[in-house]
Amino acid sequence: MHLEVLALRHQLAVYQRRHQRVRTKVVDRLLWALLSRAWASWRDVLVFVQPGTVIAWQRRRFRDHWTFLSRARPGRPAVAKEIQDLIRKMSRANPGWGSPRIVGELAKLGIRVAKATVEKYMVRSKKPPSPTWRAFLENHVKDVVSVDFFVVPTITFRVLFVFVVLAHARRRIVHFNITEHPTAQWTA
Repeated sequence: MHLEVLALRHQLAVYQRRHQRVRTKVVDRLLWALLSRAWASWRDVLVFVQPGTVIAWQRRRFRDHWTFLSRARPGRPAVAKEIQDLIRKMSRANPGWGSPRIVGELAKLGIRVAKATVEKYMVRSKKPPSPTWRAFLENHVKDVVSVDFFVVPTITFRVLFVFVVLAHARRRIVHFNITEHPTAQWTA
């Protein structure tokens, strides 16, 4: 009996505050969701909305609740701002250090972080830490040679095997040899 009086008075309060159409608030939806759980004949006194609407409110509330819980803290907990700043400071002060070294130094201070975390907060330098591939080739072109081993069919249908060594510094042939029957000793 008390639940019925509560339900009827609540509906009357909702009607009295309405403008053009009934506007429910979160408290109204919660009240009717609780009434539908606690009282068997709640549908008999419900006037201002359909009973299916109340059930839809419950489903939406349930879905939103679990969506909030599953979205609350994805992944690892965030690293404190002080540790982020320390990682940035260490990487700026020691540009030669990689993430494993910074992880080790932080561990000495009693700060445990993953290598991926350090890589995330490290300051990247503008220039590459080591020479580029092009610079390497320019510095070592005098020492670089290419070796090629290929076959040449002749007009008489013989197959000749050609071995060539090229120096890149002057683009000249250092060594070449041709044979019909290559062996390991000949190649060496």
